[in-house]
Amino acid sequence: MKKILSVLALSVCSIMSAQAAVVVIGAPGAADISASDAKKLFLGKGSKSAVVYELSEGNATRSEFHGTVTGKSDSQLKAFWSKQVFTGKGNPPATVGNAAAMKSAVASNPNAVGYIDEADVDGSVKVILKP
Repeated sequence: MKKILSVLALSVCSIMSAQAAVVVIGAPGAADISASDAKKLFLGKGSKSAVVYELSEGNATRSEFHGTVTGKSDSQLKAFWSKQVFTGKGNPPATVGNAAAMKSAVASNPNAVGYIDEADVDGSVKVILKP
């Protein structure tokens, strides 16, 4: 019985900690974007005026975001950007270390786009996509 309760408690905790990553932008008047547009932005194929920020490698929100929006795992994303850089087709977005740095970077530039865990959203940024 004790094992069953422990398993249930761990399951509830894992469900409660699984927050969807959301795309945020600093411009208060920005329109919502589609998942397809977000995929293009975060793979370097979107608007050239957008400044895209990524969370650093190893961040769980980054993995969740890319798994949902771009369909790429961490290793696939790393291989994708290595190929882009090697062929001269593009460079990976700038990275920030955590949600607070992401909000600061995005809030300071109206053309900036990034993603954070839904639990970290506050009034400094606007959510434009919940994948």
